[in-house]
Amino acid sequence: MKKFTNLLIVCSLALAGAVMAQQPQPEESPSKKQSPEKKHPAEVRPGPTHAPKPQAPAVKEPAATHTPAVTKPEKKAPSIPKPASPANTETKASAQPAATPAAAKAIATPAAVSAAPSVSQTSQTKAPVNPAAAAKKPDPQQVQQIKAQHENFHAQPKPEQVPAVTFNASYRVQGSEQWQGPQYEVYRAYHPERHDQGWYRSHYNRVELVGGGYYYWNNGYWYPAWGYSPAAEYYAYDAPIYVGHRAEPPDKVIADVQAVLQQMGYYKGEVDGLLGPLTREALTAYQADQGLVATAVIDEPTLDSLGMG
Repeated sequence: MKKFTNLLIVCSLALAGAVMAQQPQPEESPSKKQSPEKKHPAEVRPGPTHAPKPQAPAVKEPAATHTPAVTKPEKKAPSIPKPASPANTETKASAQPAATPAAAKAIATPAAVSAAPSVSQTSQTKAPVNPAAAAKKPDPQQVQQIKAQHENFHAQPKPEQVPAVTFNASYRVQGSEQWQGPQYEVYRAYHPERHDQGWYRSHYNRVELVGGGYYYWNNGYWYPAWGYSPAAEYYAYDAPIYVGHRAEPPDKVIADVQAVLQQMGYYKGEVDGLLGPLTREALTAYQADQGLVATAVIDEPTLDSLGMG
């Protein structure tokens, strides 16, 4: 009986040991045993000791964007529209690859900076001398009407309003030495001469009394005939007057020009057929507006421009 009891005890202990072997062993505490996977979340958690590590996204950008050369131009963005020199402007433009659209518009190339003043200067130099007239051409119909109205025009001497000039053998048309071109040759070569009636009659086919003085006609121009008659030497201006090859009287042509310039706003005086100071002033303004040589006389280019050539 005692042996049976001992055998039963041994079997019970063996059975208990087998049961204990089949049960899972208890795991160690987290503090004593930690796997590598459990350590990683603890490291990612934000804490006072891990503050510098959020700068990792900045590492993905190009190294050039974080150099001091890039950050300095961004602080100076307000001063970019006023570069000290074209070279400086180019350096700043190339050093800002990540510039905003507003800053990109503010950066101007040297060509754009230098082009702006040139546009305003070209518009100021080309402004007409007489803005009211705007350098427009005369109306051909009005020119023909004026010419028809002055068909029988005859000028009268007005020494009180338009003083006469005196004979001067050394006189030359002022500024004519600078007028270039064959159409101004008669003015460059002109100098007054005094002759008697016989001399003029023997040299020229037409000598006429016009507005108080005698003129002779030669190849499209009327010239003062100084000395033809000492009693009739009233000349408002001493210079050749171009009338074209139709040989119209000089006072009629002067009156036509005065009337046309009057309608265009250049001439402010009376249509009297005399080439006085007001007429010469109007001619100068018209010639300047039309890009002609400012001769202050009725020359071939001026008469053609007025539609009377």
